[in-house]
Amino acid sequence: FKGGDTCEYLLSSGRFLGEKVWQPHSCMMHKYKNSEAKNCLIDKYIVFIGDSRIRQLFYSFIKLINPQVKEEGSKHGNIPFEDKSASIKVDFLWYPEVNGSMRQRIKSWTEGSVAKPHIMVAGAATWSIKIHNGSNEALTQYKINITSIAPLLEKLAKSSDVYWVLQDPVHEDMLSESRKMITNEKIDAYNEAAVRILNSSSRNSKAKVKLFSVSKLIAQETIMQSADGLHLPESSRDTNAMILMNVYCNKIMKPIDGSCCQPQPPLTLIQKFAFCFFTLSIIGYLIINLIHRNNFRKNKCTDLESGEEKKPAISTTNVSTLEMLLHSFCKLGLIMTYFYLCDRANLFMKENKFYTHSSFFIPIVYILVLGVFYTENTKETKVLNREQTDEWKGWMQLVILIYHISGASTFLPVYMHIRVLVAAYLFQTGYGHFSYFWVKGDFGVYRVCQVLFRLNFLVMVLCVVMDRPYQFYYFVPLVTVWFMVIYATLAIWPQIVQKKANGNCLWHFGLLLKLICLLTCIYFLSYSQGAFEKIFSFWPLSKCFELNGNVYEWWFRWKLDRYVVFHGMLFAFIYLALQKRQMISEGKGDPLFSNRVSNVLLFISIASFLTYSIWASSCKNKTECNELHPSVSVVQILAFILIRNIPGYVRSVYSSFFAWFGKISLELFICQYHIWLAADTKGILVLIPGYPVFNVLVSTFIFVCVAHEISQITNDLAQIVVPKDNSTLLKRLLCVAGFFSGLLLFSAMQDQSRH
Repeated sequence: FKGGDTCEYLLSSGRFLGEKVWQPHSCMMHKYKNSEAKNCLIDKYIVFIGDSRIRQLFYSFIKLINPQVKEEGSKHGNIPFEDKSASIKVDFLWYPEVNGSMRQRIKSWTEGSVAKPHIMVAGAATWSIKIHNGSNEALTQYKINITSIAPLLEKLAKSSDVYWVLQDPVHEDMLSESRKMITNEKIDAYNEAAVRILNSSSRNSKAKVKLFSVSKLIAQETIMQSADGLHLPESSRDTNAMILMNVYCNKIMKPIDGSCCQPQPPLTLIQKFAFCFFTLSIIGYLIINLIHRNNFRKNKCTDLESGEEKKPAISTTNVSTLEMLLHSFCKLGLIMTYFYLCDRANLFMKENKFYTHSSFFIPIVYILVLGVFYTENTKETKVLNREQTDEWKGWMQLVILIYHISGASTFLPVYMHIRVLVAAYLFQTGYGHFSYFWVKGDFGVYRVCQVLFRLNFLVMVLCVVMDRPYQFYYFVPLVTVWFMVIYATLAIWPQIVQKKANGNCLWHFGLLLKLICLLTCIYFLSYSQGAFEKIFSFWPLSKCFELNGNVYEWWFRWKLDRYVVFHGMLFAFIYLALQKRQMISEGKGDPLFSNRVSNVLLFISIASFLTYSIWASSCKNKTECNELHPSVSVVQILAFILIRNIPGYVRSVYSSFFAWFGKISLELFICQYHIWLAADTKGILVLIPGYPVFNVLVSTFIFVCVAHEISQITNDLAQIVVPKDNSTLLKRLLCVAGFFSGLLLFSAMQDQSRH
């Protein structure tokens, strides 16, 4: 669209989301904490020069550094502030009019030996209007004075950040008699003069005085809440101070959720290699495609001349495999380009999330109606059959997506219910993989490689293209590690599978003993953070599980749902044991147990489900509720399974709408990070500015199509990269080991160059 510098948008345009959340046009604003503000402004000297409105802004700014500051300084005098711990000095200089005194002060910074400020914020006009009773002569003098200081400001802007704050509108009805001459018409005239004169001699120069005009827009919405009609309410001036902090600090601190004023990150060495690889894949595919077309035309001409049908002599198997490989990488390359443009290049706009109950619950009701509308009969009526688990994954994924885009994590009851949905995914991991190994007894390398490839392929590509650590996509490392834990638990001697256990019941106790050992290990690691961190801090594991230089985030994510995979394995064991002994009825339309038992279990399940929801909705403290969550989340999961499966009719139908999304749920979860949300999930991608609903519809359509396409690409590549032949598979594994070794080497080189 317009392009340009996002700093200009931050300083000049935006709108309110709700009553107090300011949304700059096209970019995201970070909310700076005191520690972050100190780190950014360390050893800096900042000056605020102007009238009482600038004094307000000064106080709001220094409160970002030290919230304990009280507004006790002289109203008509200079106010110093210093933070000795970070060597930050901030001064307010009382110059209520643009006159010779202000000019002399600015001149001392440009020509004298006085220390220059790193940041200067200036502005004044209302005193000139008040003292001279709003006369035209005062406006003329203001123009002369600002013309005289403009070259000095522009000279200072070559070495410092200089901001001129345009005058905010007033609430004329609330002004006292002594201020009645300060009208919005006069303020507009003074602002127009400042805008026309400042930077007039440096239109094409980079050293410009930055016009802080966004304050006018904020004041237009909030000046009615002013105490005297002239000064902004505290929330509005705090917003202005935060905008100033974002303008200066975003390029230094580079916060993920602060896209305003951040330059596009330079391409890393690994990203350049990825770009070359995908480019070569596209060129290779086009060349092969052209060769095939030429061969087809030649064969067709020969056939027409001879009148015979000839079979091509070329081996189609090898060509088709190579073509499929290049075709997949060609599509993937184009998709990754879209990913990069959406979330790394400053091409598309990004906005902050803003939660309202309607933005979360209305889409939930909408997809629920759609899901019920697309109801079909299942192929089989077993508990947690394939259609049912796909449906379960599908509706959970859609709810999680709505939760993320609406910013509902700020509403604790919703957060606690979403935590159960994440736990339910892990429950299915435990249930599904345990069932496979227990029933099939297949512990071969092929099965392990297939699962690991399908889980990790997209994430590994994104780590390279988007320059993000593996742990950033936390859910994939979580399910990968739990899959390996399940595999190790069942594959380690003695291997106990259903076929062996049917011959001797003692093997069931052996399996239970293995599960008890697993539970003990989980319990120990959950209460021994040091032991957990030591395990995952060894190189090269540390490269996979570190985030921001430590593995704490990984420990927190693992601990949050530490028992639910075990619960899934135990449920699978009990269910398969009951099924083997024909203690449950899974016929079409039949209740799972006898009518009496089914009714009792159904009542208990509904009561448990509602009890958990009531408890989750009454949560007051996120930390305390997270502590209880690992132990109690299984209650709602089991309640849902029983409610969904005990009645025969309910077990015999499923929603094909939800099941379709369930088949690509992993891709949806990962792709949302960059092409639906923005700034690594902290904001929302804006393809169509000004039309939020239409924008969500368009970006969602592209997002779902891309996720579906990536799912197909992953399946195609899994057949090629992970062959069934063991010797070929071993060679591929050696190649993969070499690739990752090279990746780790380049990653280490990148880290060194960054430091």
